[in-house]
Amino acid sequence: MTANWLPTDTSLPADLAPAVPDLPRAVLATLAYADLFDHPLTAAEAHRHLVAAHATLADVTEALDRSPRLVRRTTRWGEFFTLVGREAIVEVRLRRETSAAALWPRARRWGRVFGALPFVRMVAVTGALAVDAVEPDADIDYLVVASTGRVWLCRALVTALARAAGAAGTRLCPNYVLSERALALAERTLYTAHELLQMVPIAGPETCERMREANPWVRIFLPNSPGVAPPSVTPRRVGGALARLAEAALRGRVGDRIEAALARWQASHLQGKLARGELSGGEAAFDADGYKGHFHGHGARILAAWETRLRQLDGAWA
Repeated sequence: MTANWLPTDTSLPADLAPAVPDLPRAVLATLAYADLFDHPLTAAEAHRHLVAAHATLADVTEALDRSPRLVRRTTRWGEFFTLVGREAIVEVRLRRETSAAALWPRARRWGRVFGALPFVRMVAVTGALAVDAVEPDADIDYLVVASTGRVWLCRALVTALARAAGAAGTRLCPNYVLSERALALAERTLYTAHELLQMVPIAGPETCERMREANPWVRIFLPNSPGVAPPSVTPRRVGGALARLAEAALRGRVGDRIEAALARWQASHLQGKLARGELSGGEAAFDADGYKGHFHGHGARILAAWETRLRQLDGAWA
């Protein structure tokens, strides 16, 4: 059951999800992907995150309940489904949801502070907290969209606030800062599709919608997913009176010089850490249109582990 049905041409129309061998296999592959994060799924979630296949919720529910091959390889625990032998992750999920509920007030508060900064156009929570799956000591991951030409100024401001929050005991990780002109992502994988559809906007909902519209390819990987409903988060507008005044003062050549100086200093600092081995390259990237601080190759490792898991499951599928 290797993932050879996944698209290689993501320029295809988003409504042309590739066919899969059969629905039970697609459901099993979906559960196997979530299992890598110790995250059991409900039937509705298995439908929402169904990998590269169109299906109704009724079809997915019937497959989980009645497909002999799928029933032999999965366990139902209350409302959750896991792979056989992985029932313990139900307790992991419930524990993490409790931790997430305690962390969300701080995530919202600091996200709104980020959203009030000059040149910020969107702030969204990403990563594990976006799906309520965090441990008590987890970082809060953010994706920030900046005005074109002010990525490094935005990153400097956001990083300064993140350090202040850290000194106060809250670990913030604004590890992805993008320019408004770079909303269409070059990295098109199942992992990135999950991250994009699951992000929870805290500020700048209009830009969040533009970003999703700029990446229709995600519907090839996850055609049933409307995104994850945030836990009582109502996104706010970005900026404010002080932000507008700062932008007016820094929009011209003075701002350009500050941006260029910050870009040189921050890029040199990151390159130095890479050269000294304090960071690994992973999937990190930084240029005029964005800073992607994914230094540890997490996405690539997840996809490789998923392929391995699928091959193991395929060997016992008959």
